[in-house]
Amino acid sequence: LLNINVGGKLFQIAYKVLAQYPITRLGKLALYTDPVKKLQLCDDYLVQKNEYFFDRDPSIFHYIFHFYRSGVLWVMDEMCPSNFVEEIEYWGIHLKYSQRCCRILLEEKRDELSEYLKIEKELEAELEPLESGTQFDGKFLGRFRKMVWNLVENPYSSVPAKIIAVMSSFFVLISIVGMTLSTVEEMKNKTGKMWMEQMEMICAIFFTSEYLMRLISSSSFKNFLRAAFNAIDLVAILPFYIQLLFENLDDGEMQYHEELHKVENVSKLGKVLKLIKLMRIFRILKLARHSTGLRAFSFTMRQCYQQVCCLLLFIAMGVFTFSALIHSVEHDVPGTDFTSIPCAWWWAAVSLSTVGYGDTVPDTILGRMVAFVCISFGIILNGMPISILYNKFSDYYAKLKAHEMSQ
Repeated sequence: LLNINVGGKLFQIAYKVLAQYPITRLGKLALYTDPVKKLQLCDDYLVQKNEYFFDRDPSIFHYIFHFYRSGVLWVMDEMCPSNFVEEIEYWGIHLKYSQRCCRILLEEKRDELSEYLKIEKELEAELEPLESGTQFDGKFLGRFRKMVWNLVENPYSSVPAKIIAVMSSFFVLISIVGMTLSTVEEMKNKTGKMWMEQMEMICAIFFTSEYLMRLISSSSFKNFLRAAFNAIDLVAILPFYIQLLFENLDDGEMQYHEELHKVENVSKLGKVLKLIKLMRIFRILKLARHSTGLRAFSFTMRQCYQQVCCLLLFIAMGVFTFSALIHSVEHDVPGTDFTSIPCAWWWAAVSLSTVGYGDTVPDTILGRMVAFVCISFGIILNGMPISILYNKFSDYYAKLKAHEMSQ
């Protein structure tokens, strides 16, 4: 018998049993005749008791010991999969010796654990800034840039930093409200335009100052431009300056309002100017910098993109299928709106989404039966991924809040 001491517990295994598995650690220990090679396989050797000592987990070695006796490697659900795989790799035992059911469960647990750790790491990175305050040590104006960085990137560092974060959200809301009010007829007079222009100028000045502060405090210009939040900040301030550029074309020949009227109504640049003004709506994305809920929603969409794409695929299949069915049973009805399958796409889309505007309805009994099946399919289809997305959103939101509070 070979005496083995694993973590203080003694095990005895016959040499002939170990010799059946020569590629394992204990199999090599039983077959080697050179004492030096034997000592390289274990952590220590007790001469008095003729014991080979291994500083490993004795609770997992019970399954290794059972494997040598029965030839089957059992895996229990309560064990950590990573720790178990590390132990059997140390003893030189392959996972193929385990039963198929145990192997499948172990691989599933390993995948779940790796996915969980990956999500945890990404959640922590979601709240961590691109740079840390230690990166400014020893650099040009490092102390000043670190102070600016804390003001704009770390709202919990001081009261002024918190005020700047609140002001950033406030100006975003003011800008969105101003853009909305500028489309109201009562606000299109001279006084209303003047107030809207002044409000837009104040918001643009604040957003520009905030962007320049982030640029100054950045230690890497390349990483600064690649950051998603910084790109959103740039999109928030560019429309104002591009609009100024268009409005001041040929300013030497015409007054400001005459030129603006000409650009908007006569020139093709008017359409571009309206499009640029519409880009100001993207300023609302700046709220994601200070909103845990928006970050959790964005993170949920990134993590569940496969489910979302699958849902869109099912919706597209349903739209094509039911539009073809409704057209086949309704196209002979006089005055029908289902004159072709593309004309039935809109009806199928609103029916699958269970909105049902009622602008296009079937007239025949078969058409209503197809509509009933279409609506039922839409209810089932929309109900399947909603619970998954909501549960993950709640989980990610709670974890982001916990990480935020710990920081």
